[in-house]
Parts: sequence; structure tokens; C-alpha cells
Amino acid sequence: MQKTTLPAVVSTFVVSFAFWVLLTWSFTPQELIAGAVISLAVALFSARFFIHEKAFWLCNPAKFFSGLFYWVCIFPVELVKANVDMAKRCFGGCKNINPGIVKVPVDLKSDYGQAALANSITLTPGTITMETTEEDGQNYFYIHWIDVTAPSGREAGDAIKGTLEKGLRRVWE
Repeated sequence: MQKTTLPAVVSTFVVSFAFWVLLTWSFTPQELIAGAVISLAVALFSARFFIHEKAFWLCNPAKFFSGLFYWVCIFPVELVKANVDMAKRCFGGCKNINPGIVKVPVDLKSDYGQAALANSITLTPGTITMETTEEDGQNYFYIHWIDVTAPSGREAGDAIKGTLEKGLRRVWE
């Protein structure tokens, strides 16, 4: 288990408090004080589980705006495209599906980047990240895909994670 450090607590507090403000969207003193107290408690108890290195990476404007661009522009577009594809398959009688499990190489080195990519893949309809492995220094995802159109890992990876991984690389690498 990681030791809790002050930078980890501060960065967890900032993220928790920002999330609180976004959820409540209230700027009254009582709400802000309650949010600060709860965010501090969350930060004190959970910082060692979430922040292991580079606690203030989000303070880098390039990383911050790249992350914001990913979560506001890139991911929603990919999500809508996957939903439209699934709707076509469902309303078309589910005849044109070819489900299978594909081993896809992942070029992200950061644990946080890999977790964000695995979650992004799983949140898009038609794909589920089942497992992550490392073999000979290369990271792989095992992904259940509703329509396996590419037999090789690289081709399948480009179809499944292409834009998502490129967007996350600017944030986590």
C-alpha cells in the first residue's frame, strides 16, 4: 500500500471538490464549506489509493486541456458512433454480427492511461475490455467485440481503440 503524501492529498482534494461543485452547481457558502469538508475527508482517506506518482500532472495546461478535449470532444463522438452502429444492428434484426474475443496491443505505458482506455472501450456499445496483460514488455487488452472484422490484433486495435488511444496518449504520455 502506498504512503499518503501531501501532494497526493491536495490533488485528490482539488479533483473531489471540483466534482462536488459540478454535481451541486451551488455556490452558496454553506454548500462550498460542506463540499470542502467532504472533499478533504475523501482526500485524506483515499489519496493513497489513487495517486501514486505525478500528483500535479493536471496542473500542466497542455495535459489539462488535452484531457478536457478528450472527454468533451473525442470520447462523445466515438460513443455516438458506436451507439448508432449498435442501433442499426438491433433494428436490422441482429443478423450482421460476428462476436469474438480479440487480443489488441496497447501502446499506452501509464497505468492511468491504460485504465482510461479500457474504460472508454467498455463504455462504447459493442465492446467490453475483459482483461489486460503484459507479455514481453508489450501491453495487451482482451476485448470482446460484437463484430470481429479484422483478424489481426493491430488491425482490430485500430478499429476498436484507434482514436481513443491517440487522444489519451496526449493526456497520459
